[in-house]
Amino acid sequence: MQPFDARYWYEMNPTILIPPIVLLLACGAYIFWPQQKLAAVREKTRLDYLRERKEVIYENLRDLNFEYKAGKYPEADYASQRDSLESEAATVLTEITSLGG
Repeated sequence: MQPFDARYWYEMNPTILIPPIVLLLACGAYIFWPQQKLAAVREKTRLDYLRERKEVIYENLRDLNFEYKAGKYPEADYASQRDSLESEAATVLTEITSLGG
């Protein structure tokens, strides 16, 4: 008897088919059931944005130092990139301080 023969599915024991069908329906209901209460979205303030920007700049400085030590940047490029990132960090820190953060 072939697995895709109609008689095979007709003669199959229903206790074998029922658990996977119930599981499939439960998973579908869990995935597609509408949420009752969505989480409130908090608006980002300028201070939040600046703090995130500061962290990104610091991470970029760490990456730049690592890549320079690995020999991927010449001295002149490293110095100009570092100066650019440090001046941007100073600007961000000044604005954070002026906002009271």
